[in-house]
Amino acid sequence: MRRLVTLLLAVFGLAAFGWAFDDDTPAAGEPGGPGLAIKCAKALVVAPDPKDPQVVDRALVLIKDGKIESVVRARDAEIPDGYEVLDVGKNWVMPGLVELHCHVGGTFSINDMVYLTNPGLSTRSDVVPANDSLKVGVAGGVTSVLYIPGSGTNIGGQGILFKTGLEHYEDALIRDPGSMKLAQWGNPESWAMGVTMTFEHWNTRNTIRRGIAYAKRWEAFENGTGPEPERDIQFDIFRSLYKRETTISTHTQLYQVVLMTLTMIARDFQLPVFLDHSTIGGWLTGGMAEELGVPAICGPRSVDTLSRFFISWARNKHEGVRGVAAGYQQMGNTMVGFNTDSPVIPQETLQLQAGMGVRYGFDDSNLEAVRGLTVVPAMTVFIEDQVGCLLPGRDADILVISGHPADPRSSVERVLIEGKKVYDVEEEPRRW
Repeated sequence: MRRLVTLLLAVFGLAAFGWAFDDDTPAAGEPGGPGLAIKCAKALVVAPDPKDPQVVDRALVLIKDGKIESVVRARDAEIPDGYEVLDVGKNWVMPGLVELHCHVGGTFSINDMVYLTNPGLSTRSDVVPANDSLKVGVAGGVTSVLYIPGSGTNIGGQGILFKTGLEHYEDALIRDPGSMKLAQWGNPESWAMGVTMTFEHWNTRNTIRRGIAYAKRWEAFENGTGPEPERDIQFDIFRSLYKRETTISTHTQLYQVVLMTLTMIARDFQLPVFLDHSTIGGWLTGGMAEELGVPAICGPRSVDTLSRFFISWARNKHEGVRGVAAGYQQMGNTMVGFNTDSPVIPQETLQLQAGMGVRYGFDDSNLEAVRGLTVVPAMTVFIEDQVGCLLPGRDADILVISGHPADPRSSVERVLIEGKKVYDVEEEPRRW
């Protein structure tokens, strides 16, 4: 209809009087638009395999239809005809940040505490795309989030993976379900009349055992070796978990509880899982986590300190002050990332979480801090083929940044999501 009206205006010459519509032609880099070529001082590729090239100096990044086409040395390539050129000078280009512990993706109705385990609940109905908190997070470089339930119960429900700067749910969605939220200690004990750690672990194990049995019945039906089961939406998430199509995000802390996460979920049930928070001595399990292939996404507490309260509560003691991310790394875990638990720590300060990690001993000599903000969390939730790195075919979720993202002096200058410009300090005031 809009095209028809525009055509009629043109035919009758009314456009000459100013009766015309804004041009809605897609911009360079967006789906349907011309290509975009970005020249920069440095491109942080952060490929999933750390042995592959991670950085391209004096780079040329080519984007078409919302996807990355290539990242090469500018002197080694020619810009294709018709591509718009964006020269960002001394600034760097890198993937958008991936935040795996977000509570600001909707209306914050994230704790339904009727039952101690609620695997069938989902945050999907609560999502408010591109809300004000997410928009500020975009200014800090966060382009993808895992919006998860709270930790008021052992299993709070399902999280949703989506893009922060896109206005419509269908456009923003990456995967549903994004994860199943498990909380093993440090909140659920206040449920109802109060429960102990022993009962929580028993209750979690019982729920997961039932969920796996449900998934196996569906597997048998799909393979033609069993009858069609009656659907139970409380346990549908376990069909995705059993197929390793999604993962368990575990609010876990204290050495003993993190150890239970690893032994129960990863070793005994062999379900995909990652450690979330992972603090208060949890880093002591870093070697075991590496053996079991379990990433540690650390935050918002960056440092384990000794105090009488924590020694008494956690019932374990380690020597000295320890950076949490550094602790996992030094124990041998190679999959370490960062989170904010927003709004506990504002989502836009995710970069600072990595900076704090480095300040307290996390080795960044091979871009580990950058990986912990991008490709490690993407790999953790199985979306590295879409986001988290600058490789051909990935979504063009790109930051233009003034320097290393773990350096507090660095600032985000421009943000693209799927090639679409969603933030630019040259066109609007900084959001934070």
